[in-house]
Amino acid sequence: MRILITGAAGFIGAALAERLLARGDDILGIDNLNAYYDVALKQARLDRLLAQPGFRFVRAGIEDRGAIEQAFADFAPERVVNLAAQAGVRYSLENPHAYVESNLTGFINVLDACRQSGVEHLVYASSSSVYGANRTMPFRVGDAVDHPVSLYAASKKANELMAHSYSHLYGLPTTGLRFFTVYGPWGRPDMSPVLFARNILAGKPIKVFNHGHHSRDFTYIDDIVEGVVRTLDRPARPDPDFDPLQPDAATSGAPWRVYNIGNGKPVELGRFIELMEQHLGREAEKVMLPMQPGDVKDTYADVERLKHDTGYTPATGIETGIERFARWYLAEHAAGRRW
Repeated sequence: MRILITGAAGFIGAALAERLLARGDDILGIDNLNAYYDVALKQARLDRLLAQPGFRFVRAGIEDRGAIEQAFADFAPERVVNLAAQAGVRYSLENPHAYVESNLTGFINVLDACRQSGVEHLVYASSSSVYGANRTMPFRVGDAVDHPVSLYAASKKANELMAHSYSHLYGLPTTGLRFFTVYGPWGRPDMSPVLFARNILAGKPIKVFNHGHHSRDFTYIDDIVEGVVRTLDRPARPDPDFDPLQPDAATSGAPWRVYNIGNGKPVELGRFIELMEQHLGREAEKVMLPMQPGDVKDTYADVERLKHDTGYTPATGIETGIERFARWYLAEHAAGRRW
């Protein structure tokens, strides 16, 4: 298939592109290579893709409507995965306008380009952050998500609503995936695995928020990619059992779906750090801090609907995942690359 991936130089986007190229799909990657984090890391991921036949690249931001429309017109994608976004919960406290430009304006540009081009299926990144102040565990896609605690979370919930309007009005099949803390080789340097590994190996202290007592549903990158591919290959369809008098928050009478995509096994941050120390061969100096504004205390994904509909089964436990991540990071560190 011809598949367009926005955010193709990002952590998930690059891993997904590699997987789809390996099975013979033609890929157009779009990314603006912004400086939110080290551009050299984004370029290193991109260089791996550019070396493979079947991959093309356009440097542009999704907020650039003209560039997006031109890319769709030139490539004529059959399916689209929108992973481009202004990421990060804490950064939304510093630069809220970046989230409006990329996550809202950019997303409507992608949605409308999909409509105009007759795309068969749009899969897009939502986030576990949408659960916000919800404390019912595990998080289920049928739960109400009306109390976001960060602008980032609010923008992701808005994406789900925007997608539903296009699915309802134009019959565009859309599926939103609420990602739960993704980690692994080539991961984002603003996320805790890389932050911790970098500082531990440099002999610098690591910041441990909430004194290490909050938990995250850490999900290994290979499992995330597997879930995205399974979803992409099954375009959303109207739910024949949808009842507007008792609506299900994750399905619709339109071709629209929302799923959790996680490991389904939350791990306390303190345990995560212990495994990092073990596989990096160094003990961390820890600075214990309170919870950060905009963070949620715990995340825990109920992935039963994704399992039922696609056969998704996360296969990588935290011990194996951290071992693989640490092996990659140690090799990068030895080669002088300090992501």
